Amino acid sequence: MSANRRHFLRDITLGTGALLTGLPAIGHENEKEKASPIVGPAGFNMSGYAAPKLDKVRIGFVGLGMRGPGAVERMSFIEGVEIKALCDKFPDRVKKAQKILTDAGLPAAKEYTGNEGWKAMCESNDLDLIYITTPWSLHTTIAVYAMEHGKHAASEVPAAETIEECWKLVETSEKTKKHCMMLENCCYDFFELLTLNMARNGLFGELVHVEGAYIHNLLDLNFSKTGYADMWRLRENGHRNGNLYPTHGLGPIAQCLNINRGDQMDHLVSLSTDDFQMSAHAKELAAKDSFYNEFTPLKYRGNMNTTVVRTHKGKTILVQHDVTSTRPYSRIHLVSGTKGVAQKWPDPARISFGHEWIKDEEMKSLEEKYTLPIVKHIGNIAKEVGGHGGMDFIMDWRLIDCLRNGLPLDQDVYDAALWSAIAPLSEASVAKRGRSIDVPDFTRGNWKTNKPVNLTLDGGGNTGVRKVNANKQL
Repeated sequence: MSANRRHFLRDITLGTGALLTGLPAIGHENEKEKASPIVGPAGFNMSGYAAPKLDKVRIGFVGLGMRGPGAVERMSFIEGVEIKALCDKFPDRVKKAQKILTDAGLPAAKEYTGNEGWKAMCESNDLDLIYITTPWSLHTTIAVYAMEHGKHAASEVPAAETIEECWKLVETSEKTKKHCMMLENCCYDFFELLTLNMARNGLFGELVHVEGAYIHNLLDLNFSKTGYADMWRLRENGHRNGNLYPTHGLGPIAQCLNINRGDQMDHLVSLSTDDFQMSAHAKELAAKDSFYNEFTPLKYRGNMNTTVVRTHKGKTILVQHDVTSTRPYSRIHLVSGTKGVAQKWPDPARISFGHEWIKDEEMKSLEEKYTLPIVKHIGNIAKEVGGHGGMDFIMDWRLIDCLRNGLPLDQDVYDAALWSAIAPLSEASVAKRGRSIDVPDFTRGNWKTNKPVNLTLDGGGNTGVRKVNANKQL
């Protein structure tokens, strides 16, 4: 697809171009915005694609601030992994990450620093996978560059910030036949995996409606000088209004609905409240510290964004985003069908097949029967290694095991693009007072025949976990 075509799609998604019906984008409140459901013919289908086996997976990490060091430590436990490169624009962060390797008795990695050190890293000939944990705005740029230079890419969430970037990821992955996985760790949380298997086995009947969210009070962290480098996450919240971080809640429930693999999102509507906290907090801080004067004029996103998606098969998906309100953490994770329902948040996780939540004894029986092989195989070790209770380690281990055994990934580039696309699409809908927006089909129709995510360990499961040090005898 040409750059002009992508710019056209971006413009109509944002409501600045003409509607596909030929009517003006502004002034026709009853018209539905379009975002190009299908763009051109399908390329090579990366859904279900098994890349050639890698006996050793040589990894380069870029972004060693918030998420990067934890990823380096987790990967240091996995056999068949060689951590060959570490990159961050701040040299001291690279040194700290290097210490993780030396403390574990592993060889030192090559160091890359500066604003564009990641380019040299991607261009090197001794890497198979680029693991990206930078600010959001760099995710697509680095992932595309990595794939163009012969590496698989694994990106923290979201994988892209614009519809144009989403298409760029898809096009590049299809062209290079390199995996582009978004590191959606919540797909590997224990209850989420349990409900996915139960849904696959029909225990909830026909799924009708699902809900997910990212409700997490980050007000203090976003305004902290020692939090996100250069205050990048606060700046994101200061110029964009929509569901900026949809994938933690969306990923697991999208898998339950077999989105991209049997069903597809059709259109969405999105509304945001006003901002009742961020602007006031910026002014409060600026009154005491002139550093925050820069952040008082920003037009902050609303406290709560609610986005509702309808699928081609008539299912609905609700996704919420709130990072300021004084509320307990929640991803909701509600899966509702004609025969039953599961919900995780607020605690505890619950299941019902009638009018009441089942008792602990029945829940235990369901867990014994429907816990997935990956959890039985690596779950206890994952809890010991850690990372959000173990789900981070399960995700990393599964990624490496698939690459080493030439297996398709659980999350492919179409998932990365579609789940990330909810952010810009929601922004477009909010800007148009909740107008309906069509959701692009990044599979270009292949969702009708793509197979659901494989829930077995067939062909894999042989990747071991090493004893790293005396404190982690696994």
